Amino acid sequence: MSQEHIRAFSAPGKALLAGGYLVLKPEYRSYVVALSARMHALVSQEAAIEKSTTSIKVTVRSIQFNGDEWQYEIDSNSFYTPKEMNGRKNPFIERTLLTIFNYFQPDLSENGDILIEIYSDPGYHSQADTELKTNEIKSFLFHKKTITEIPKTGLGSSAGLVTVLITALVSCFKPSIDVSSSESMELIHNLAQVAHCQAQGKIGSGFDIAAAVYGSITYSRFDPSLIENLPSVIGGDYHSALKNLIDNTNWNVHAERVSLPPRLRLIMGDVNNGSNTTKLVALVNQWYKENYPRSLDIYNAISQANLEFIESLRQLTLLCDKEREEYESLIETLNSKGKVTHPLLEKIISAVSRIRENFRIITKESGADIEPEVQTHLLDAAVKLPGVLTGVVPGAGGYDAICLITTDSCHIADETKNDPTFSKVTWLDLSQQDMGIIEEKANNYLNLR
Repeated sequence: MSQEHIRAFSAPGKALLAGGYLVLKPEYRSYVVALSARMHALVSQEAAIEKSTTSIKVTVRSIQFNGDEWQYEIDSNSFYTPKEMNGRKNPFIERTLLTIFNYFQPDLSENGDILIEIYSDPGYHSQADTELKTNEIKSFLFHKKTITEIPKTGLGSSAGLVTVLITALVSCFKPSIDVSSSESMELIHNLAQVAHCQAQGKIGSGFDIAAAVYGSITYSRFDPSLIENLPSVIGGDYHSALKNLIDNTNWNVHAERVSLPPRLRLIMGDVNNGSNTTKLVALVNQWYKENYPRSLDIYNAISQANLEFIESLRQLTLLCDKEREEYESLIETLNSKGKVTHPLLEKIISAVSRIRENFRIITKESGADIEPEVQTHLLDAAVKLPGVLTGVVPGAGGYDAICLITTDSCHIADETKNDPTFSKVTWLDLSQQDMGIIEEKANNYLNLR
């Protein structure tokens, strides 16, 4: 296969900075930051040759994880249901293949076999017992174990995987695709939401897929019934229902690009304990029903604080554009840990304080460890450090990580290295990214050693 027939795409990880459990309800808005840790896919398709068979082979390979490989036979006579040839299971790959092939319904007698190579940046997984390989353009960690045996850090690896797989496969059947166009992003987003939800066996909020496609965004979700109403049996009805859902349905998703203000950055601290998000969500949902309408008041209070947080960040960016000197002075106040008197900084600190306070109420009453005491202790200590504006337990909360907004000159690792409070925190080498799915240069992945 000549190099010009290979295309490469990447999609970012995510951190839900504001939105928590409210992201599950379409009426609330959340703030999702795309992260510099990216999932990558290189795709090549053999030239079509005349053949009498109605099937092709799709190989998905991840050499980083002990040479992991999945080989699927896909036959149009079996409604494009992927059959793994070695009995290996991967619901995210399987559902992605099923979704794409049922959407496009290609004539497989006129298509060649497809190879997709997957790479993931270091931030997604535990970095223990790894070997760094680089070609000076790209660098990846290679593991001695299979993907299922490596602990994840909660940055949205499955959403990133599904998004780049969807994009790679779309490029095979729609070679004209330009992933920077809004039309292409909408197609990738909708297909990826279907595949990801069905692979998980539940209809999630979708913010992780939305961030992988669109980048850093304010987000409000689609109606779960859109995917729930798809036929459960794969066949002709499934194809027509899927086409209608993807092409002719308004999903009413809000995904508006945002960016942290200049000289502010996101820092993630991995606490290495892990949390069961599904269990947390179940406990919070139960608490919400049993305490309604008081629970609605708490959600609305969180929502109000979320909106103030989002708007204050926007106003900070405007301030930087209009009054650069005042803005630089404000940053220096944070770096010196002087008394914060600027109203925009006060609003952000106050909003996050109210968000955390209300989530601690839910934690206490529901039994769901959204902000457990150990995380409260960490965050309260972190926000006293020079250069730290504020901090939260991202996403569904729990023991996975803490997330700080700091100045670009804050050296958090140096500040905390001798502090026993942070002895179990690993500061991840991550930053915010504005862009979601992008097309990469395929040559950039050659000769990793």
